[in-house]
Order: sequence, then structure tokens, then C-alpha cells
Amino acid sequence: MLKPIRCALLAMILAGATGVAAAAADDPPAVKAAPDAAKEALRKTIAAAAKEGDISYWDAVIQPTTNNALAAGFRKHYGLPESFKVSYSLSATGALVTRVDQELSAGRVTIDVVGIASLPWVHEKVRAGHVMQYASPQYPAYQAAFDKGLGLDGYFAFNGAYVFVPMWSTERLQFKGDSYKDVLGAVPAGRITIGDATKSVTYLATYMAHRELLGIDFFKKLAEMKPVLVLRSELIANQLITGQYQLAWSGMPTRAYQFNQKGGKLKFVLPKEGVVLLPQAQFITAKAPHPNAAKLWVDYVLSDEGQRIIVNGEAMISGRSGFKSPLPEYAPPIDSLNVVKMDWAKISTADMNKAREEWVSLFNP
Repeated sequence: MLKPIRCALLAMILAGATGVAAAAADDPPAVKAAPDAAKEALRKTIAAAAKEGDISYWDAVIQPTTNNALAAGFRKHYGLPESFKVSYSLSATGALVTRVDQELSAGRVTIDVVGIASLPWVHEKVRAGHVMQYASPQYPAYQAAFDKGLGLDGYFAFNGAYVFVPMWSTERLQFKGDSYKDVLGAVPAGRITIGDATKSVTYLATYMAHRELLGIDFFKKLAEMKPVLVLRSELIANQLITGQYQLAWSGMPTRAYQFNQKGGKLKFVLPKEGVVLLPQAQFITAKAPHPNAAKLWVDYVLSDEGQRIIVNGEAMISGRSGFKSPLPEYAPPIDSLNVVKMDWAKISTADMNKAREEWVSLFNP
């Protein structure tokens, strides 16, 4: 009598083992790569995200082609169906801030994830309780960045950082300077552009840091060159290539890379005084309509695979420790940069408004 029972029990065990093996074989790459202790929780999050069926994220830098690569990699990494929707909006920083503030004030949040390089504004949202507390499993790789004040553990890391520096086309200008001061008088008045700080919080943040570094007298001299105000970084780069302007004060290496891929001859300098690093903080809104998808999106974008897609597409600087940049000329390792130090967490909206007023008095838009 015992033999049939033992056989039946063995069959049940084998069937169970076969089922577990089959389940493991069906797991997407994210689950297969996860520690055993985290696999089941990750499966549940993926299932919940698939049920949500959508994620909405707004960003101020990432271009549509890079988004498409991220979205495809994201679906594959988590085994999500092609029908899973990645709703992406590219926005100027000022417009993004306005949109998020409006949604928060109205109590009707439609945006899951925000990416913006305005750390003072993001810190204010954290303090106001508008940022979801989430300990991404990718955060340990960003501890060095957190230690430098370029993120906040448990709330946000940056999906990529960028800088605004002097840039020109070698087909139009032979600029040999290695200092911000070399820009003064380098081209005739009216032949230089500057990012419009009245409409962009990142141009404004850069001005605030440069103001401490270079002093007000430098900017008075820069204003004498009658710089033309431009908002979009893509347009700044294009105007250099066409020869409409000769030099850009607010040039972006990201755009130099993208335009040079198409035959442009853009060049930029990382001045010896240091660069103002603008980490594009990526955070989940506290009332995100698709919280599970949002968590997975943040995890993927911050992963080595996600960072490689972003750096290859946008030439932004990664905050991951040990990350080997595939584009060191345009996006050098973060530890190799001379970064102008700023305590972004202590800067308030009032401080930014005051700086904006000073900027307007100088450049009189």
C-alpha cells in the first residue's frame, strides 16, 4: 500500500518541480537577473504594471529616437506586451515645471515620472510630499552621486547630466579659448547666443552657479556683446551650423554629438574654471496613476543597459559608479569633471526669482 502512495507523492513533487522550472524559463530578463529573494516580488510588480498598461513620463532632454529605444528595451526587459504604452512628452524645462505645478495644485496628476535638471525645484517637491519615496534597487550604484548632493537617496537619482558651455562650428569660427573669459570679445556684438533664463530653469540654475564663480562684472561685459536669447538647445546648435550665429554661450555637448553625427562640425570647451553639472533628476510623482510601471521605468532607465541607451542617444553624463561611457569625448566619466560646487538643496524659489530678475536686468529680454 505504501508504494503507490510514495509513487504518487514523487509524481507530485516532480510535477511541482517541472512547473517551477517552466515558470523560471518563462521569466523575463529582469526576473532572471534578479536575486532569488527579490524574484517573486518583481514578478508581482511586473504583473501589476502590465495590468496598468501605460506609463506617462515627461522629460526636458531625451529625444524621440532615444525614447523609442528605451521603450523597446523596457518592454523586453520586463516581458511586457507590445501593447504596453509608453506615453512620452518632451518639454522645455519652464513649461514642464508649469505643467507639473498645475497638476499638483489641481490635485489631478497624470504624469508618472518626471525628468528635469532643476534640483532646487525637485527638492521643494520632495519637502512638500509630492515625490514618491522609492528605494530603487539601482540606487546603490548612485551612492557616490548622492554623496555629492546630485540626488537624494530614496527619492531621486538622475537619468543623465548635462552642461552648458561655449560652443561653435569650426566651419564658421576658430575659437582657441580654454576659459570662460576667452569668450569676451571673441565674436562681434550680436553674433553670440545665450540660453533664455526667463523661460528655462536650467539656464537660470547655470547662471546662478556661474554668477558665484565669475562675478557680476563678467556678466556685465558679456551683456555688452548683445547676446541673442534662444530657448531650445537644438536650435542653438542648428544656428551655429547654418552660420546665423558664430558662438553659443549655452552650448550643449549633447547637441554637438547629435548634429555632428549628421555631418556637423560643432566643437565645445569645458572651461578650466569648471562646469556646472545639471543632473536631470528623475522622480516618481507621489500620486502617480501607474505606480508599478513607474517604478519599473525608473529601475530600467537607471540600469547599466538603460544608461547605455541614454548616453549613446543623448551624450549625457551618467551618474552610475563604474559606468564606462561609450562616448567619453562628449559624455566623460563624472569623476573626470571639474564640477562647480553648489548646494542645490538650499536654494529656494525666492532665490531663483531674485537671480532671474538680475539676469533680466543684464540681458534685458
